[in-house]
Amino acid sequence: MDISNLSLVDLKALLREVPREIKRREAAERVKVRRELEELAHARGFSLNDVLSELPVRRVSKRGTAEIRYRHPQDSTQTWSGRGRKPRWVEAWLAGGGTLAALKV
Repeated sequence: MDISNLSLVDLKALLREVPREIKRREAAERVKVRRELEELAHARGFSLNDVLSELPVRRVSKRGTAEIRYRHPQDSTQTWSGRGRKPRWVEAWLAGGGTLAALKV
């Protein structure tokens, strides 16, 4: 589809319509996939609920939000809990000879 000849008004209208159309098509595709899965399960002698109930359930971590332990010395909006990978600003601070203790809140 060549959109280079569309006016600005038409492009903005298209931009508003695309997300709606994507949602509509995703919903239709989900219905189609569900029907296909139900047919497959039925052909094998099961209901879809029987098949899905056998799948393992993923557990969501209940650790919650981690407490902020480190803060950037010049930009107080940049923080780190000490969990996971070090942010770039922490890596840069350490590479520059700084210590984690100096960033401690």
